[in-house]
Amino acid sequence: MSKFPIDAPIKKVIKALEQLGFEKIREGNHIAMLRQDRNGTKIPLTMPNHPNIKSSTLRTIITQAGISRDDFLKAYKD
Repeated sequence: MSKFPIDAPIKKVIKALEQLGFEKIREGNHIAMLRQDRNGTKIPLTMPNHPNIKSSTLRTIITQAGISRDDFLKAYKD
């Protein structure tokens, strides 16, 4: 299993989330993203707009978004 990133660059995190189906809908002090599943369910995601995201914050973000650790790490490494 790959190690979870400690201070992940925000651009790389956004790119990984976009690969997982999220779309950036708003950017300010926080970044709001949204994913619509095939059954019509909308999954919102909000994260701080910092240059780097700490690992504990990133874990919370992917847990709330319903993304598995392995799926995120696979998208993050690509």
